Amino acid sequence: MSFISDAKPQFEKALDHLVHDIGSLRTGRANPSLVEDVSVEAYGTFQALKTLAAISTPDSRTIAIDPWDGSITKNIESALQKSDIGIMPAVDGKTIRLSMPMMTDENRQRMVKILKEKLEEARVAVRRVREEAKKKIEKEEGVSRDDIRSDITELEIVVKEYMTKVDMIGEKKEKEVTTI
Repeated sequence: MSFISDAKPQFEKALDHLVHDIGSLRTGRANPSLVEDVSVEAYGTFQALKTLAAISTPDSRTIAIDPWDGSITKNIESALQKSDIGIMPAVDGKTIRLSMPMMTDENRQRMVKILKEKLEEARVAVRRVREEAKKKIEKEEGVSRDDIRSDITELEIVVKEYMTKVDMIGEKKEKEVTTI
């Protein structure tokens, strides 16, 4: 049982990584997570945009970025242009605005394909944690075969729970992506 409780944080970590990873996928709505991890050169180092500016969504089609230091506005604009988000920034004084274009069916299909790849990566991560826990259970000394089988069965139940959570997260995000 202790091996299963030791594995649960790793399962949670795989889910958290998935949620963070798919948060940057474009949907039809503006979302700060699209740009918060863009790497910006400021003060001699590269930093995530979220550490340099306030990011908000004044409406469902616009992302507003307000740098805390106006002198790095050009750096942020340049980083956004070089990023793979595919949206050109518009500078309005110190504020940078990104207007989200309408998603085409082709873009939606591409986002769903990327989503499915990320979901499979999460499933693989859960399976990897399962295999590590299973090896530890099987190597445990002084335990009967029945107890080992019982622990492995319990582990499989936990794995099914996390696979279901991965699927639910994926279905929710796919609905967001495909909704017009």
